[in-house]
Amino acid sequence: MPDPMTYDVERFKELNREEWTDPAVIDGWRKWHKPFSQWFRPVTEKMVRDGEIGSGMRILDLASGSGEPAITFAQMVGPEGHVTATDFGAEMLSVAEANASEAAVRNITFRKADAHALPFEDESFDRVTCRHGVMYFGDHVQALCEARRVLKPNGKVVLTANGPFEQPFFEHTLVILMKHVEMPPPDPNAPDGLRFSPEGVMRSALESAGFRDVREEHLDPTFFWPRPPGDVWRWFVDIAAPFKPLLAQLPEEKRKEVFDEIESALARFSTQGGANVPFHYVFGMGTK
Repeated sequence: MPDPMTYDVERFKELNREEWTDPAVIDGWRKWHKPFSQWFRPVTEKMVRDGEIGSGMRILDLASGSGEPAITFAQMVGPEGHVTATDFGAEMLSVAEANASEAAVRNITFRKADAHALPFEDESFDRVTCRHGVMYFGDHVQALCEARRVLKPNGKVVLTANGPFEQPFFEHTLVILMKHVEMPPPDPNAPDGLRFSPEGVMRSALESAGFRDVREEHLDPTFFWPRPPGDVWRWFVDIAAPFKPLLAQLPEEKRKEVFDEIESALARFSTQGGANVPFHYVFGMGTK
């Protein structure tokens, strides 16, 4: 894991902001919100169960994207509780707000916020959550320190992140793509979407931020995708902002051939009504 002092944190944060506020990416999250929410439902349920999210709680959700898991958390805490959903892009938050309105969820507010400098008072929340967003924080320890600051005593932070590249989902998508395009060499001093995949990295980050009773789990469940298997790839192409430059290398005349190869590979996961796709991820939790 790179030391935040060895790379330009502000440059990395700005790059992330550009990637995740791209109108095409936001349109992708809007388009795929419902099937993606169903696909990642087991992750959300684990966060609720292990994070002991319940009635009356005040929850801060970081990097909320198109609205999940914040909308589900708002339903869990009930009318006596409240969820604050955050992202660093107002456009993405507008998508989340529309999805909450469609779900008739009222006990939720939306706030533009930088996870490294949260605009909230100390000890304001019972839980701070982040589903698959923490790996894109420029200085993740600083962001986790901020999460700890805004938590009430004995409050918990609940996180998930990408697992290793060596897993079925990537082997049937990106590995095939990389046979046809040139993968730029990674910057050894910069973080990436797989920064928490090695054993112990999530635990170390949480402990460095001052959390106690820290847990780290590496999980490899199979998720149900409620559409044809090939749509998993179409979803990824539309929403995976960091991989847009890689996809842009693919010549237009080659694009259909490569995409057909990927969709053919994904067909092995086909099941009645959709696809059962293995997806490895990392779960982390700590107590203030």
